Amino acid sequence: MALFSRINEYGFLETPYRRVIQLKGKTRISDEIIYLSGDDEEEHFITEATVQVDSEGYILNERVPIRHQGNFFEGKVKDVTLIDISPQQVFGTSASLIPFLANDDANRALMGTQMQCQAVPLLLPQAPIVGTGMERVVADNMGRVVRAPDDGTVTYVDGRKIIIKTKKEEINFEVNKFIHSPQGTCYSQKPAVSLNQKIKKGDLLIDGIACSNGELALGQNLLIAYMSFDGLGYEDAIVVSDRLVKDDVLTSIHIEEYEVDVVETKLGPEELTRDIPNVSEDALANLDEQGIIRIGAEVGPNDILVGKVQPKGETELTAEERLLRAIFGEKAKEVRDTSLRIPHGERGTVIGIAILSRSEGDELDTGTLMRIKVKVAQIRKVTEGDKLAGRHGNKGVISRILPIADTPVDIIISPLSVLSRMNLGQLLETHWGFAAFKLGYKVAAPVFEKIPEETLIAELKLAGLPADGKVRLIDGRSGQAFDNTIVVGKNYILKLIHMVEEKIHARSTGPYSLVTQQPLGGKAQMGGQRLGEMEVWALEAYGAANILQEMLTIKSDDVVGRAKAFEAIVKGIDIPQALIPESFKVLVKELQALGLSVETLGAKIIQSQAVEEKPEIVKEIAEMEQVLGANEVVETEGI
Repeated sequence: MALFSRINEYGFLETPYRRVIQLKGKTRISDEIIYLSGDDEEEHFITEATVQVDSEGYILNERVPIRHQGNFFEGKVKDVTLIDISPQQVFGTSASLIPFLANDDANRALMGTQMQCQAVPLLLPQAPIVGTGMERVVADNMGRVVRAPDDGTVTYVDGRKIIIKTKKEEINFEVNKFIHSPQGTCYSQKPAVSLNQKIKKGDLLIDGIACSNGELALGQNLLIAYMSFDGLGYEDAIVVSDRLVKDDVLTSIHIEEYEVDVVETKLGPEELTRDIPNVSEDALANLDEQGIIRIGAEVGPNDILVGKVQPKGETELTAEERLLRAIFGEKAKEVRDTSLRIPHGERGTVIGIAILSRSEGDELDTGTLMRIKVKVAQIRKVTEGDKLAGRHGNKGVISRILPIADTPVDIIISPLSVLSRMNLGQLLETHWGFAAFKLGYKVAAPVFEKIPEETLIAELKLAGLPADGKVRLIDGRSGQAFDNTIVVGKNYILKLIHMVEEKIHARSTGPYSLVTQQPLGGKAQMGGQRLGEMEVWALEAYGAANILQEMLTIKSDDVVGRAKAFEAIVKGIDIPQALIPESFKVLVKELQALGLSVETLGAKIIQSQAVEEKPEIVKEIAEMEQVLGANEVVETEGI
């Protein structure tokens, strides 16, 4: 929804306008506000809120931009019947948070709005130096901050609770800590008041997720330089200083919630236990008597969170077994391990456990006896491969983290990323951010509210900075100054949810598909990287014949060949020649199904040598004949 809009009684969106009236031949904006839906506004002649107006509300322009029945044109001011109440009302919430939006390309601004929704709440958030004035409004309306309902005094405050005493009553406020969000991020509040502090109605009591002093704070104000640096800025890549790592500038907390159900099976109920078959004592060290992990335990991939076993069906006993059981008593029941484990690639610290039980009166699905939920938290510092972005659609992946001694700035972005994108807004933010940072104030640049360039130049000079915003930087590695002056300033940078730790994946061996006998795909299945048609063309173009053969046979669906290759690697001998992949056999069978006879003609196989030196090859030749329908194997001494 756009700003200032509302839903009417019929469920349609309406937006407000101020009525324009004619007085003594002049056009004046009245104080009357009316709400209109999209259909109703087509009948009116509406102008925009940026027209020039004097102190008494009279429009000064003779001709103004007008929209009527979906058309946009410039017309006479006396024809106007309504005016927008604000230049911002055509934008939504995210777009209204982008400073100097009018100076950005529309496509990049759209990216900027989407990427603000992907920002990760940081451990140490900062409100932007250059904002739009909407940050506080958005934080309040999202319910992320708690404000005082009345005047009073803070009588108690800690990390979990705040108590304020007003004239009428004593009010308790709970401070939520480490709540798991659906995106896997951490929702945590912090008190913004101190003991015995006098507060007024509307004062900030509790700062919420991604908020700082009651303002929305999605990222950090970083010192930025627009320059090339050893080619590390290629394709929008970003170079950052290790100050961001050491000082936890872009560090975030992530919480994953894992759950497991204890269910009733046909053979009997499942059991929670730490007595799990074929599991070493080391793997059970952090489990309690019930088989549930203790809070505070460090866990990694494949570690057990909840120990659980399921009864297995017993086979029919022989006469001897029945006799032995009668003599020595009941044999231990056969059980299968169905424990909850940490998935591949995940790690962290256990911070919470919740147990829901039908016997305690909790509502659970039919057949479910218990449900155990385990919360695992992880601190993630910024690292190479993480995705950062500004508010103007200027996104990039970190290519290198440099020592602070080599980089006086926090972040280096390639100047080529600005030129073709026509993003003047981010440069204006850079200059205004630097001037405001030096002078110690914040800038609010609402959408379409123009700030003259002369004002910017004057502020830069007042801050003791060059009027063009460029400074001379010295290369920390050599001690020599760079050839040209460089644009340096303050930009607001967000860390996005696309983090390398969630995406990085490698496979040595793993599961194969039953149908195609090819490796599975995706990180969750421990899958491999697929070589499609175009990837094969690329390898063919470079003549990479050996790699290509490996990729399409022993690393894929050559069932016999890959088993022999694994055996050869274990024994430390040469990997044998690849055989026929399953996909080729499928192709042959498909052609045979179409009524086409497929056979090899003149297959040059050194049969005589094979019989003498490697008898197992005869079996492979027979298999090839069987699959291809070959009726003849040619005996030759050489290929």
